[in-house]
Amino acid sequence: MNRRRRTALLAVGALTAGLLLTAPQPASAANLIKNPGFETAGTGGMPYCWEKSGWGDNDFTFTTTSDAHSGSKAMKVELTRRAEGDRKALITESAECAPVVSVGKQYDLNLWYKSTTPDASVTLFRHDTTAGWQYWTDLKTLAIAGSWTEASVRTPEVPTGTDRITWGVSVYGTGSATTDDYTMEQVADPVPAPQCTGTAEQCANGRWDVLPTQNPVRSMHSVVLNNGKVLLIAGSGNSEEQFNAGTFTSAVYDPVNGTYKVIPTPKDMFCSGHVQLQDGRVLVMSGNKAYPVAGGHGYEGFKDSYIFDPVTETYSKTNDMNDGHWYPSATILGNGDVISFGGLREDSTGSVTAELWSDAEQKWLELWKVNQTWSYWGLYPSMILMQDGRLFYSGSHVFGNNIPGTGSAIYDYDANTVTQVPGLQNKDQRDQSASVLLPPAQDQKVLTIGGGNIDSNPDANRLTDVIDLKQANPAYTAGPPLPQGTVDLGNGKQAQTGNQGKMYVSAVLLPDGKVLETGGALHNRADPVYESSLYDPDTGTFDPVAADPEARGYHSSAFLLPDGRVMTTGDNPGNGTWNHNVSIYTPPYLLKGPRPAITSVIDTEWTYGDTQRITVDRPIAKAELIRPAAVTHSSDPNQRFVDLPLSVDGGNVDLNVTSNPDLAPPGWYMLFAVDANGVPSVAKWVHLQGPSALSATDASAHVHSFADSLEGKVTEPGKKRTSQKVPVTVSGCDRHYGSINVCVPTDFPPSVKAGTKARCDWLKKNDYGRLKVNGKDDPLRLDANGDGVACGRADLRKR
Repeated sequence: MNRRRRTALLAVGALTAGLLLTAPQPASAANLIKNPGFETAGTGGMPYCWEKSGWGDNDFTFTTTSDAHSGSKAMKVELTRRAEGDRKALITESAECAPVVSVGKQYDLNLWYKSTTPDASVTLFRHDTTAGWQYWTDLKTLAIAGSWTEASVRTPEVPTGTDRITWGVSVYGTGSATTDDYTMEQVADPVPAPQCTGTAEQCANGRWDVLPTQNPVRSMHSVVLNNGKVLLIAGSGNSEEQFNAGTFTSAVYDPVNGTYKVIPTPKDMFCSGHVQLQDGRVLVMSGNKAYPVAGGHGYEGFKDSYIFDPVTETYSKTNDMNDGHWYPSATILGNGDVISFGGLREDSTGSVTAELWSDAEQKWLELWKVNQTWSYWGLYPSMILMQDGRLFYSGSHVFGNNIPGTGSAIYDYDANTVTQVPGLQNKDQRDQSASVLLPPAQDQKVLTIGGGNIDSNPDANRLTDVIDLKQANPAYTAGPPLPQGTVDLGNGKQAQTGNQGKMYVSAVLLPDGKVLETGGALHNRADPVYESSLYDPDTGTFDPVAADPEARGYHSSAFLLPDGRVMTTGDNPGNGTWNHNVSIYTPPYLLKGPRPAITSVIDTEWTYGDTQRITVDRPIAKAELIRPAAVTHSSDPNQRFVDLPLSVDGGNVDLNVTSNPDLAPPGWYMLFAVDANGVPSVAKWVHLQGPSALSATDASAHVHSFADSLEGKVTEPGKKRTSQKVPVTVSGCDRHYGSINVCVPTDFPPSVKAGTKARCDWLKKNDYGRLKVNGKDDPLRLDANGDGVACGRADLRKR
């Protein structure tokens, strides 16, 4: 793995213009750029309102040349030697020169250029009224051109808090780029107001529909395949009967015709890890070797690994992992490899082994080939790929307390170090919270939502936290509290009170750039919460919308379909039952009238740094790639929304693909086109090609200053060890009672008083039925008369 580290951006030009040798060349009425053709001289060898900028180890020259597209001058930037970084001529970062912009608006940028290198791109910076100047995004890679060539691109919508921008052409390979005649114009406000096609309530808050056909399997893993179908993996489905019978199942759901196909499944993939490989197949790692035994071992994870092929709809075995991993992480990297941490081993202890799947070799690498810190990351640790190849552990995890320290960290594979990140609120109550890389991925912001703790079983919380990984020393800051809904405590729905929030949260990236959070419960496998809302990354606010009518707690999933709707499945309360009903959410954007259509995609095989053309049937405001879901237990660290800057010519739209594979790892993506009202097209599938496409590109200039001055505690690799000791009650279930799939909580909710009657009343209210006592121990005092049955009439008389 080639992991790149970045130094801080160095601006080497003057920030304000000095004595002018000629009258300033003004911006035109439409063109927002002053001195767009470099005709007016400034100081320091640069034209008025232009500055030298760049970073890294390279030799360079800035020259005002007479080889112009028009007039008498042009700007030439040349690198004669490069180890890293770039150089660029930028509009000066000053109130006098930097164009004023309006939040929510888009701007068409245009320039003429000649280039002797394929390593040049249009780069934007923005001025935040609070944080100052900062890197925004790279918009377009410029091809080699021996004669004057026009380049056009449309910016994304200007983010909240931005009052000015600056931009120019970055050169990040040996060679030169000569540019002239820059223009910048605000895109005219398009499209009339949307027309509501539902009720007023639906157009404001969306609509939920429960499908007539139930999910035939007890699936807790959901993967949207590159053919638009959905793989639903159950394994034993947390069912004692199916586990003992060796009945392991999956199903493939077809959203187009609403049908399910049950798939033979070779192993108990209950609580495995999964990720989509760059070719569209699904890598499934580990799963359940054994359920806990009262007084004996806990859950056990096997070493087996399988690949599911969407074409044949069959599983095939890979080589084994080096260790067992029940509840492992799974993150695809920028070169197509997969890295995995955590989970439980074959002996029920916690795995400290990092595993690496090699895309080139199509196998799990031998232990000695994988960097090891011998760290225990817990169960389903949310490990999100950053745009420089490092991993951000968000603090979202499953079961009980978080890892020691601050509960969040940045992991550097190449340096083999872990650096703690501060700011995560109440780190030990983020069990089954959700974390998501916010739209667009270029902004490198992560949101965590909710959570609880199944060991102590408090009321789940309303906490949210946001972190900006582009900051030199990133830290979480508190976000807005989750909206409250209703909760069913066994006596019907009632309004949440106090600080009641939810765990088992699902978070789904939507094509309009918002995040749907939905589902959840107040306590360990009990007390479903009915609440959904839309989080707007631009404003940092939640907007409550219609709630899923079905309970969606433990073992539930929510994910985006290619038609822009959201599908939710599952719920597995502690009494062992399963909700087979499936819900579909129609967001408000699908009720605003006709939606745009992508009428053609010229090429579905994309490479990094490409310009790809599509045609649309009406004007669009933005386009993006959304990586399809591979979600379980509130966790999908690979979910991401990658902005595609536009160049618009009527119905022809050129899309500028990022040059950075760490920003958009190779694989199949859903391509959405979205109009100015936020109405998306139906997605088209495109393939962002893998390692063969990476060798021809250098993404280093596209990764600017961020997360490079970490001040947290840094941990080097520790002493080699076998495992981490983990309690057998890691799942929050007391196995002295009931069966494999029945979870009597080790700690009851705060409202349940100590004592046999109160606990038995709670169990009865939550439909636990007759509970067998396993063994001779009765730690919860539910079998006072010792007859081997908990909460019998005699037990209540003897309390």
